[in-house]
Amino acid sequence: MGTGRRTQEDRDEITVEIGYALLSACFLGAVVFGAIAGPAVVWDFSHTTDKALLITGASVGGLLALLRVVHVLWRFGRYHP
Repeated sequence: MGTGRRTQEDRDEITVEIGYALLSACFLGAVVFGAIAGPAVVWDFSHTTDKALLITGASVGGLLALLRVVHVLWRFGRYHP
């Protein structure tokens, strides 16, 4: 990012990109969580297995969502100095 003042168009572009990054990260996190933790809801596993699937799904989904935000915003910053 330059040191000059940003125009309204630049600020709007950044806002849209942040919104896209957050929404796509939420979608990715939800899909991954559902894929990992879904079997715990559908089938009858032991309590320990259910808990492990839920914790793993939440952890992996959250981590991938965070990585998605970083990736989208990093790529945006690289192509829009």
